[in-house]
Amino acid sequence: MSNRLLPRFSFSPAVATLTIIVAALCFGLVPVFVRELQDMGTGAATIALYRYGISVLVLLPFVPRARHKRGPALLLAGAGAVFALSMIGYVEAISVAPLAAAGVVYMSYPAFAAFFAWVLLKQALSWRAFAAVGLVIGAAALLLDPASLSPEVFTALIWAIPTPVAFGFLIVVLSGLASDLSALERAVSTLIGSILGLLPIAIHESGGAILPSTLNGWWLVILMGLITALIPQLMYTIACQKIGPMRTAAAGSFELPTMFLIGWLVFGENFGLLELICAVLVLSAIVVAPAPGAGPARSARPVAVN
Repeated sequence: MSNRLLPRFSFSPAVATLTIIVAALCFGLVPVFVRELQDMGTGAATIALYRYGISVLVLLPFVPRARHKRGPALLLAGAGAVFALSMIGYVEAISVAPLAAAGVVYMSYPAFAAFFAWVLLKQALSWRAFAAVGLVIGAAALLLDPASLSPEVFTALIWAIPTPVAFGFLIVVLSGLASDLSALERAVSTLIGSILGLLPIAIHESGGAILPSTLNGWWLVILMGLITALIPQLMYTIACQKIGPMRTAAAGSFELPTMFLIGWLVFGENFGLLELICAVLVLSAIVVAPAPGAGPARSARPVAVN
C-alpha cells in the first residue's frame, strides 16, 4: 500500500508523551485479561498469541511491500517475535506473583532502552537519561523485598526478566531504526513477527485447539486484543518517533502505577505508602527524561536485514 494512502500524524512532543502515557494505561490492563483466561485453563503462549491476533487481522492491509522497506520491516518483525516470546515468562509471572512485583521487573525496561539507544543509535547517555533510568530502577528496587518472595514467585520473576530486555530493544527499533516505514507499517510488521514467533508454541501448548471454546472466551480475547494491543500499539508507533526512545520508555513506565491500582482495586493486593512513593518516582522519570535534541546524539540509518 502506498504511503500516500496512509494517514499522517503530526503533533507536539508534549502530546506525543501524553499519547504514550495513555498507551501505558492500556498495557497496564493486561493482568485483568490474563488472569481471567488463565482461570479458564488457557496457557501463557496462547494468551500472548490472543493478544496480538486481532491487531494483525485489522492491520494486514498495511503490510509494507516496497523493496526498500523490507529490511526495516524484517527487523521489526524479528524484534516483535523476540518480545512476544519473552512475554510468555511475564504472563507466567503475573499468574503467581503480586502485580506490583511483576510490574517492578517489567518496568526496568527504560534501562535497557537506554543501553540499546546508546549501542544502536549512538545516542549519548546524558545526565537526564541516567536520572530517568535511576528513578525507575529506584522505584523497582523499593518493591523487591527478597524476604517476602517465595521460591515459586522468585523463579517466576527471574523468567520475566527477558521481557523488559526485549521491550527496551523494541522501543529503540520502533523509534530509531524504522524511519522508512509509516506508523501503521511499523505496527503491522511488529505484530506479524509476534504472531509468527508465538504460533508454534501456542499450537503445541493447546494441543492444536488454539481458538477459544466459549462465547465468554471470545469476548475476553476480542477485548484484550483491542484494549491492550491494537489501540496502544498504534499509539506507541505513532508517538515514539516524535519523542525518541528515552522519553518513550520513561512515559511508558506509567504502566507501573496502573498495575498497582489494578492489583489493589481488582485483586485486593496491597497499595500503601511504599507503592505511592514508587508511583511518584515513575512520574518524576517522565518529567526528567530527555526530549529529542536534549543532548548530543545522532540518528542511525535503518539497518538492513538480509
